[in-house]
Amino acid sequence: MKKTGHPQYHRCKVTCVTCGNTFETGSTLKEIRVDTCSNCHPFYTGKQRFTQSDGRVDRFLKKYGKKQ
Repeated sequence: MKKTGHPQYHRCKVTCVTCGNTFETGSTLKEIRVDTCSNCHPFYTGKQRFTQSDGRVDRFLKKYGKKQ
């Protein structure tokens, strides 16, 4: 690897602005701020909800379903 032309790679601090969680990683930046992290993201915490799909079948049956 050439000694010139490459950015400095060092340890940086990542901060979540939603929950305040911090951890360290390697980057060319000195500090990284993220909106959500694995500590507060609904997919990783198990609190993910699929509210958009609720009632789709009922709406379809109401619109196109046969009356009994």
